[in-house]
Amino acid sequence: MPSDRSRVLSVIPPMTQLNTPYPSTAYLTGFLRSRGIDAQQVDLALALVLELFTPTGLAQLHEAVLALPEGERTPQTAWFAAEFPAIAAATPRVLGFLQGRDPTLAHRINTRAFLPEGARFASLDAYVDEDGGDPLAWAFGALGLQDRARHLATLFLNDLADVLRDAVDERFEFVRYAESLAAAQAHFDPLATALAAPPNLVDRTLHTLTLAALEQHQPEVVLLSVPFPGSVYAALRIAQTIKAARPEVVCVLGGGYVNTELRELAEPRVFDFVDYVTLDAGERPLLALLEHVAGKRSKTRLVRTFWRDGTEVRYTNFVEPDIPFDDVGTPTWDGLPLDRYLSLLDMLNPMNRLWSDGRWNKLTVAHGCYWKKCSFCDVSLDYISRYEAASASVLVDRIEAIVKETGQTGFHFVDEAAPPKALKALAEELIRRGVAISWWGNIRFEKTFTPELCQLLADSGCIAISGGLEVASDRLLKLMKKGVSIEQVARVTKAFADAGVLVHAYLMYGFPTQTTQDTVDALEYVRQLFENGCIHSGFFHRFACTVHSPVGLNPAEYGVTLQPLPADGRFAKNDVAFIDPTPTDHDGLGQGLKKGLYNFMHGIGVDSDIRSWFPVRVPKTTVPRRFVERALATIT
Repeated sequence: MPSDRSRVLSVIPPMTQLNTPYPSTAYLTGFLRSRGIDAQQVDLALALVLELFTPTGLAQLHEAVLALPEGERTPQTAWFAAEFPAIAAATPRVLGFLQGRDPTLAHRINTRAFLPEGARFASLDAYVDEDGGDPLAWAFGALGLQDRARHLATLFLNDLADVLRDAVDERFEFVRYAESLAAAQAHFDPLATALAAPPNLVDRTLHTLTLAALEQHQPEVVLLSVPFPGSVYAALRIAQTIKAARPEVVCVLGGGYVNTELRELAEPRVFDFVDYVTLDAGERPLLALLEHVAGKRSKTRLVRTFWRDGTEVRYTNFVEPDIPFDDVGTPTWDGLPLDRYLSLLDMLNPMNRLWSDGRWNKLTVAHGCYWKKCSFCDVSLDYISRYEAASASVLVDRIEAIVKETGQTGFHFVDEAAPPKALKALAEELIRRGVAISWWGNIRFEKTFTPELCQLLADSGCIAISGGLEVASDRLLKLMKKGVSIEQVARVTKAFADAGVLVHAYLMYGFPTQTTQDTVDALEYVRQLFENGCIHSGFFHRFACTVHSPVGLNPAEYGVTLQPLPADGRFAKNDVAFIDPTPTDHDGLGQGLKKGLYNFMHGIGVDSDIRSWFPVRVPKTTVPRRFVERALATIT
């Protein structure tokens, strides 16, 4: 029977990211410790990758490759078999280099003779100098030794991931694992089938790591935080191992995926693996659950919690106030191996690299979104709708405590949209106290971000910001209630760029009623933003309608008809297909948007006719050639 003060272990399941811990366990562990609870944490995503690439893991992968009939070997598995001795020798050195423990190895890596090169290195051919010179000189010059080597080492690891996919598990990626089993899955059957299948090398490795974590921490309660569909399968594999080895351990499932996709959970088989599923901010539900586990609270007084009663799923929400944002405590990374994370450099773009390179302390300036009107967003859910800010004094106290604990001064503010007023107060407090950090985060491109405020934020340590330009059409921005215009975005992004801050734009296509002309014009606006030095990187994603968004709740307002969801669905419910009568080929246009943007991010083709990027015939843009330039000239 669990004791009065249960030992709690928070787990990051595979896969999330390799350069820095996903912050959920740091938040929960810090909060629970502030309440006197014995709380620990473990990152099994990082541990899994590092274990797979140990000499033992590589030897097992080699056996799996050799077991493939030669006729079934892919170019990557054939490369691995042929180069295995050199690969086995290089891999531990590469990991040490990417962990920052062996920087002088960069010289060897850059010779291009040290690393066995698989198919991923073919991407370098795109940069070959016609005169036979250095294909990466445009990116790294003569002195970019560490970054050049980091990029080559990342390509090498990507080669190894390809081999794992081809020889062991086609579902494996460094940032997601078996995502299709959980993403928009109305039925649990695909996950149930996969979890009942004989374990492969990845599963067996995760099983061993889970048992080791149980032995080390001896938890009575395990919290499995699943932020994305690509971490659900592994979380349930972990729970499966725990229940087989220590059935008395209470397993709890929560996190971003649960909060968006499992709000109407009715599938009892989920509870073959976990005991409870909690929704939204975890602090209050966990306090209630721990009281229940200790015998001090009945199940009828649980908070936002699913549980199984016989063959039925019950949901209990005894109404209690959430923990105020000021009182959630300071995140802690104690217990996580901060010196073992891998700083990767995939894309040769200074802004884009921030997501995969460097170990960032993650912190939230304010809970929720102060705008909460965008029609594509889950504005009805707690993580958006409940807006609470902490004072600048509390935030800087947390920052100072985190720097003292980790010894690292890089911060990523993970807000949905950090409020300008709070950022201004934070910047002033950082400067007043003389706290020197580097920070970046997500904002709305509000006119409140004047050149003066942008410079103040830069002076306080802001190195980069990201924000949504979305469809880059004033008509559609108004329809989606974004609250910004293209001219305004141009001025705000330019103000940040002029202050020396890198700028990333989130972009969208396929929004209801978006025409071919809208799409072509959007890419022209983006081209001009690059041309005028307003933005440094971006990402186009296709609009997905969710049941919790204004489009999903009121489709007629946006001219679309929703497709019916499966009537017998008892598992995930989030994405919903829709019919848009607007005759637009979003598949073909999406290819052109992504191709054009990728090239702009590498400084290529910024002066080209926008139509040249599309694989389908498109009309000429209607955007004036100097639209952004003129918008910037009107800055007052």
